[in-house]
Amino acid sequence: MTKRKGLYDIDVDIKGLLEEMPASSPAALKTIIEKPAILRDSILISIALDIITSHMKVSGNRRRTISDYVLHEEHFRSVTNVQYVADIIADTIYQWVERMNVSNQTKLTRLKCLKAFLSRCFDNHWIEMKFWKTINIKVDQKVKEGATEHDANVLLSLLDLGTFVQLRDAVAVLVMYKTGIRINTIVQLEERHIDFHNKVLNLEGSIMKNHQQIKLPFDDLLEKLLRVLIKQNAVIRKGYGKKNSLLFITKYGDVISTSPTHNNIQKRLNKYAKAYGLKNINPHALRRGFAKSLLDKGANVAVISKALGHSDISVTTKYLHLDVDEVVSSLRSYL
Repeated sequence: MTKRKGLYDIDVDIKGLLEEMPASSPAALKTIIEKPAILRDSILISIALDIITSHMKVSGNRRRTISDYVLHEEHFRSVTNVQYVADIIADTIYQWVERMNVSNQTKLTRLKCLKAFLSRCFDNHWIEMKFWKTINIKVDQKVKEGATEHDANVLLSLLDLGTFVQLRDAVAVLVMYKTGIRINTIVQLEERHIDFHNKVLNLEGSIMKNHQQIKLPFDDLLEKLLRVLIKQNAVIRKGYGKKNSLLFITKYGDVISTSPTHNNIQKRLNKYAKAYGLKNINPHALRRGFAKSLLDKGANVAVISKALGHSDISVTTKYLHLDVDEVVSSLRSYL
């Protein structure tokens, strides 16, 4: 498809603005659910997975979470050849973990997913004991450094904000850095979620990982850029005859993510990072940068945790990278 003349050209002086910156069969599921308990004890892992993921879909779990369940449980079966839930034991889990040629952190992530699946099996009375509770993988927890305001500014100075795609990417970077929202929430953001009068993002529980509503403020610069992006979105949609109210769209007016592992903006940020040698330009680094920026400005950790949508404050502390000099400076104020 050829480029339509003028469709992607931005008629606003963006650089001037930047100067202001600081499946499953229901019948099959019904049959399994109605079987006597003694038969359900021998349920196939594949059937258990179908039932559990169906329940997760109804409960509103994220597509990425559900796909991770499917991916890791299928891998577990292929490695161990275990087909029935009742046959899963500690030894088979250790066998599965040992066969992985990945880092300990990745092993731990996959193990947590399997444990979550087994916990749901326990809740459905397909397993009698939570034998997996004592199985763990030791990982040295190193707090990753988040993006800084300088990192974000460097990228914005390199992008051509007179074109639609790079303007969209720049706005996405600023939204993630200034509000801390996840890339999966970015995908689902609609223009109606923006309250320009109060300069607040009104995020419904349905698009949040923890399913809890939250309001996040934004500054004057982001307000102006959001207005420019929305205006250009309307031009793109009209040009390609698309009907949606998404805030971030492709250059053809479509959704930017077609699957949990495919996201146009995330891929383009990776491309920019490699092209310009920027190590902290990725969705998670921007989210961490938001948390660290709030901490540096004196925000309470509990408030930061709430803004990030964490259910456990201990998770939030892992986002707050502190170098040795910062620790010394902070401790000195208490002497």
